[in-house]
Amino acid sequence: MKKRSLIIVTLVAMMLFSLGQTVWAFKDVKNDPNEKKIEELQKLGILSGDKHDKYNPNGKLTYAQGVSLIVKGLDLNIDHIRFIKAPKASDYFTNLKDDAWYSDAFIIANLNGLEIPKTVKANDIMTREQFAHHLFKAMMTKGDYAFIEIFMLLEDESDVNKDYMDSIQKLIISKIVTLDKSNKFYPKKAITRSEAAGWLYGAMQFVKETTPIPDLPEQPVLNPTISVTAVNAEINKVTVTAQVPHPGYGIRIASIGFEGDKAVIYLETILPDPDKMYPQVITDVSVSTYVDAKLKPVLPEAADSSQASAGSAIIAE
Repeated sequence: MKKRSLIIVTLVAMMLFSLGQTVWAFKDVKNDPNEKKIEELQKLGILSGDKHDKYNPNGKLTYAQGVSLIVKGLDLNIDHIRFIKAPKASDYFTNLKDDAWYSDAFIIANLNGLEIPKTVKANDIMTREQFAHHLFKAMMTKGDYAFIEIFMLLEDESDVNKDYMDSIQKLIISKIVTLDKSNKFYPKKAITRSEAAGWLYGAMQFVKETTPIPDLPEQPVLNPTISVTAVNAEINKVTVTAQVPHPGYGIRIASIGFEGDKAVIYLETILPDPDKMYPQVITDVSVSTYVDAKLKPVLPEAADSSQASAGSAIIAE
């Protein structure tokens, strides 16, 4: 009897293991264009259905559902913010409740810059352009990404809210969103729950697989001065000096241009190594070159002036 029970338990476990990918799938997404994406999001715990295990893929997405979906899918949070008092949804949105299931998601979305309308209502239907804009803003919280500089032509461009156009363009360029055969986006049409899941999955994959542009050190404002020392009757040594925020910065001469009796010295900033630590001490840096004694060394902003400006003073030694 014990042996028979063990066999039955083993068979059940094997069936659950082999069918695991379909046993818990929504019952109404079969053959949906976003079926696989919906299933993946369900496995990740991002999507949930009703008590009948249905997702309603063709249903219209409400603002409460859409904001919650974006916040959860892109793992937005406000852990880095310290509050004097706990924030409430009503602090930012006049028509939302503070104790509703969606309240926290709207607070997080607002503080992450998703640009949700302040007068939004939880059951307002979200349009395709609205979901696209909020989704793109959420993606940008993950980093600064490079996009191809190209404008995708939409047959219904005139229907698009101009404030949302850049977000829509970037999503199309990234192939997160596709147009139909007639190159239409249908911005004012309600987004379906299936479309929202498909776009969200694409956004999550983009963020996962795309490396953001690294943050560059701050470009300091240079107020350089020039000093000139005679080497001989024909050559002068020209030294350019500037103050920088710390010793990690430097300056170099990029090029020298010749305009009449002037030698125009073009500078460029040497940025600090991002992997090193530097003392935050204002530092003088300099660079030198040699110029024909017949020429007057100047910086670009003084090239068209008869006298050097205060920011590019010439000091003879």
